[in-house]
Amino acid sequence: MKAPVTDPVTASATPEFAATHRAARRLVLMLTMVASVGYLCRVDITVVAPRLMAELHLSQPETGKVFGAFLLGYTLFQIPSGWLAGRTATRTLFLVLAVGWSVLTFTCALVGRPIFGLALGALPSLLVLRFALGVLAAPTYPAAGRAISLSVPPAVQGRANGLVLASIGIGSAVAPPLLGFVTVHWGWRLALAGAALLAAVAALAWRLIVTSPSTLMAPRAQPARPATRDYRSPLHRPSFWFLTASYTLQGYVGYVFVFWFFLYLVQVRKFELLQAAWLTTLPWILSLIAIPLGGVVSDWAVKSWGSTWGRRSVPLPAMALAAGSLLMGAHTRSAILAAASLTVSTALVLVTEGPYWASMTQISGPHSGTGGGVMNFGSNLGGLISPIVTPWLAARVGWEMALAVAAVLAVVGALLWLGVTVDEQSGDEGAGTG
Repeated sequence: MKAPVTDPVTASATPEFAATHRAARRLVLMLTMVASVGYLCRVDITVVAPRLMAELHLSQPETGKVFGAFLLGYTLFQIPSGWLAGRTATRTLFLVLAVGWSVLTFTCALVGRPIFGLALGALPSLLVLRFALGVLAAPTYPAAGRAISLSVPPAVQGRANGLVLASIGIGSAVAPPLLGFVTVHWGWRLALAGAALLAAVAALAWRLIVTSPSTLMAPRAQPARPATRDYRSPLHRPSFWFLTASYTLQGYVGYVFVFWFFLYLVQVRKFELLQAAWLTTLPWILSLIAIPLGGVVSDWAVKSWGSTWGRRSVPLPAMALAAGSLLMGAHTRSAILAAASLTVSTALVLVTEGPYWASMTQISGPHSGTGGGVMNFGSNLGGLISPIVTPWLAARVGWEMALAVAAVLAVVGALLWLGVTVDEQSGDEGAGTG
């Protein structure tokens, strides 16, 4: 017999939640929408960079520092943001985040104007604003993972996480055509202002639509736990560290594509700029299918093979195949085949996102905010190292060897999944118990 549950943040154990499955689905869709707009605000600066650099007289190294400022703030605040996500009402937290994204993005559009930035100057102002945006973006996925762990039954957490993580592809695919069009016709300032407006609309929609207290209230006293589950902090569980180590290597490989795919196509494979731009967009369009699909397949496999092998079923082969596709792209003499192989490799890396986060929520349970923050810190640590190590290797031993190193790390990341054990949970038990 299940222990009675009194915490309003719990999942399917309460009659109230059983009557509001639609609220849980609405929550996942709204998380996807807000996270997509947040990702658009992350990458908007890369789209407007040519016009911004020309007007503000920024060099390429200086612009690189502006890009890196976001990633630095985002990475450093992953673990604190996980702690925050575990102690703040999801409804309040995402409202504050979306409003903050809007304000900071709009402020970036004012940099260089007479009324703004005279004291600091354009470059320092952008560095401060982009670092702050990284800090405010940091809680996005840990908080979303925790909300899903508390609101969605384990049997479908893979697809729920996959749908939210598809925001990576949505934001990356939408930003270049949308903001590029505005930049060409009306300037980079209006493009950033448009992104800020979208964030403000997302904040308003979140405030009006997401109202269910059953999944979005702040945590209170913890109910009794079933004896069959291990509810210790994930930091005390070896499986969590295997998962985090694997996600760190997945981040290293993934950020190779994020930072260097375009330049590799132009400088090594000799594509024209416009061709390379469209080819660079293809992996993110493909990810719109790949990321949710990985979650769906993982959920199906859990029903067939149990939680542990079900969650392993996608990342083990996908990471190994990504390594093979990466090697093919690096060694082929055909530029078109190289672009196609690297596009497929990107999709295979991203298809693992849902299983990673679903496994994290099942391992971490009520501590999914902390677990998500630590795991995502690992991924972004890999992301900080990858853009530095990859060109360093390429300059010394060539691009083929630099990409071969990434392929080897992908295989190691796949094998680390053999150390990940996920607790068995029935589909009607619910994940949210705290």
